[in-house]
Amino acid sequence: MTSLYATRIGRARRQMHARGVDALLVSVGFDLPYLIGYHAMPLERLTALVVTSERATLVVPRLEAARVTHHPEVFDIVAWNETDDPVATTATLIGSSRRIAVGDQMWSRFLVELLPHLKEREFVRSVDVVGAMRINKDDAEIASLSAAGAAADRVAAQLQGGEIPLIGRTEAQVSADISARLIAEGHDVVNFAIVAAGENAASPHHHAGDRVIKHGEIVLCDFGGTMAGYCSDITRCVHLGEPPADVARAWMDLRRAQEAGVAAGIVGATCESVDAAAREVLVEAGWGGYFIHRTGHGIGMEAHEEPYMVSGNALPIAAGHAFSVEPGIYVEGKWGMRLEDIVVATEAGPRRLNHTPRDLVVL
Repeated sequence: MTSLYATRIGRARRQMHARGVDALLVSVGFDLPYLIGYHAMPLERLTALVVTSERATLVVPRLEAARVTHHPEVFDIVAWNETDDPVATTATLIGSSRRIAVGDQMWSRFLVELLPHLKEREFVRSVDVVGAMRINKDDAEIASLSAAGAAADRVAAQLQGGEIPLIGRTEAQVSADISARLIAEGHDVVNFAIVAAGENAASPHHHAGDRVIKHGEIVLCDFGGTMAGYCSDITRCVHLGEPPADVARAWMDLRRAQEAGVAAGIVGATCESVDAAAREVLVEAGWGGYFIHRTGHGIGMEAHEEPYMVSGNALPIAAGHAFSVEPGIYVEGKWGMRLEDIVVATEAGPRRLNHTPRDLVVL
């Protein structure tokens, strides 16, 4: 792993040079584990990695230092005691750097405390440096995403096969069941397990509650977690009994929209073109006003990261971009539906990482 992190720090320095950044400062969040393999706990104690052209140094609370796998060829460690001033230490490491890229998830309290030490500096976001690296997944990262996707697929197959009881159970009970199955299939952490029945499915991010699932309604299940550092995310719907004609027709339109969105995700196309392709199908079918969110989001170490498939994002899709394609139709007070797969852009065309059937399965 030392060579991996050395390579990433080297790439970060090249990105810094290209963007005129003198120092990179990342704290909690996923830039830190991406660069050096250490995932900081979101404590009131400061953890910060400072990268300059000369050195990389991790400032970490002494009581957390034992959790760090140290790669001395890649970065130094400064472990601070409870009576030390880690903000002043960090400022010293930044030194005379004029343009500083700060991690998106760094707590504002620490940045505010740093400002008096770093007067007349320019601050930019770390996404301009590390984001440009993380957005393009290498073969190992794609393999990890594929493994996580396959594990989520197995749970989705259990849902479609009727192995997860639905009728008579609450949404919360089914959510807990799905979560346990994700862990059983190899996930380390469950990030979310949305279960929304009937009218609740019209709320895209519905929180599973004590609503009892009944025969004759649609059930939307959107779930994912983290497995060996990389995320899964899939949405499938089932109908308990034969669906009404409008629901059945809507699903066919939704499936066509998702196919169009996936097909549009080719190298060189813009991110917004994926959104446009899926949206056009639903608009022409009369569902345009019922599709109320973007078509997709990037995925990797985080469930949501760059790139975003949304109108206005003219970023060209590149090989190694991994993203969801998840159009939805939401009829308030009645029902909702969404169909989601993870896709990786390759030179040979879009590659789905989810393969569970995309039918509206009737149970």
